[in-house]
Amino acid sequence: MIRPRFADAKFFYDEDLKTPLAAQQDALKKVTYQQSLGSVWDKSVRVAELARVIAGRLSDAGVGVDAGLATRAAALSKCDLMTRMVGEFPELQGVMGRYYATANGENTKIAAALDEFYQPRFAGDAIAASETGQVLAVAERLDTLAGIFAVGMKPSGNKDPFALRRAALGLARTLIEGGLALDIQALFAEALQLLPDSALAAGLPKTKDGKQPALDAGARREALANELYDFVLDRLRGYYADQGVAAEAFEAVRALAPADLSDFDQRLKAVVEFSKLPQAQALAAANKRIGNILRQAGEGAAAKAVDPALLDAGAESELRSAVEATAKVIAPLAAQRRYVDTLRELASLREPVDRYFDSVMVMADDMAKRGNRLALLARLRRMFLDVADISLLPGT
Repeated sequence: MIRPRFADAKFFYDEDLKTPLAAQQDALKKVTYQQSLGSVWDKSVRVAELARVIAGRLSDAGVGVDAGLATRAAALSKCDLMTRMVGEFPELQGVMGRYYATANGENTKIAAALDEFYQPRFAGDAIAASETGQVLAVAERLDTLAGIFAVGMKPSGNKDPFALRRAALGLARTLIEGGLALDIQALFAEALQLLPDSALAAGLPKTKDGKQPALDAGARREALANELYDFVLDRLRGYYADQGVAAEAFEAVRALAPADLSDFDQRLKAVVEFSKLPQAQALAAANKRIGNILRQAGEGAAAKAVDPALLDAGAESELRSAVEATAKVIAPLAAQRRYVDTLRELASLREPVDRYFDSVMVMADDMAKRGNRLALLARLRRMFLDVADISLLPGT
């Protein structure tokens, strides 16, 4: 039984080689991707533009990605779907793209990317190995997520016909594990900008009389970008839970909503390490207390800057000195994303913070002193928030 299948495969392969892979592009124009999103060719064009933008941003950041190669790979990425081999053996999508591109003399990086961009294909699968493959993988998933969300076909319950949950996790994993320092919110904005207004309108609920509501394209794109960002972060919660990361640690970083997921990952790893320190619970409790005090005092209650002349001697002055000394140490660490070292330095503030709360009445009757004390606490809180909201960690 298997020999006839091998013979068929050999026939399909030989026949496919008679037509260059790039020549299949015209056929993609006749295949509908989704009614409001156009053809598979239209999708390829959008993905190519996203790949060009992503490659350019990475190049600006010092990552050697060739935008021309990434764009060419995107343009060819769906062509193998029109071959006889993939028509008969659909599980060979990407694999055959790589073989045909190689046979056609395409750049080896392009050929590899045509196979790699499908990765990760399943749970536990690796991300694309090459930088060009990673760029294409990100661009493909951005367009898929933006387009399907726009037309109102996002997952619901157990229904996820476009495998958007898998696409979101694949996107996040590629950015994190590939160390790609990219602003995902900006990328979603780019992807949504490439969609036709008709796609944005298609996802709006009809009015009671069955008519299409008026479209505010700008507001619609902004709302979708926020929704997509939250959708990706929801997938990350499970990704990190599988690695044994506590939900509180994840939420401590999510509260800051870092747009760069590789940065998100670095912050989260720092919070996990911080949680192991003996000072962690006390400082988490202190941050929670500070947050509550500042919230109850209301916006603008704290002075813009701490006035040393209003500080009482003892615990209050000691805390201010410790805060300023620590601020000087952590400034370059935070700038270099050395978040573990930053939180270790901040952990040294536990004792002066404890003494402060044991000795000082923050909400003093003297309004000048009260404002000054609130300003000092706000300064301390901002230093921690430069990494994560540790008030969300378990405290004593």
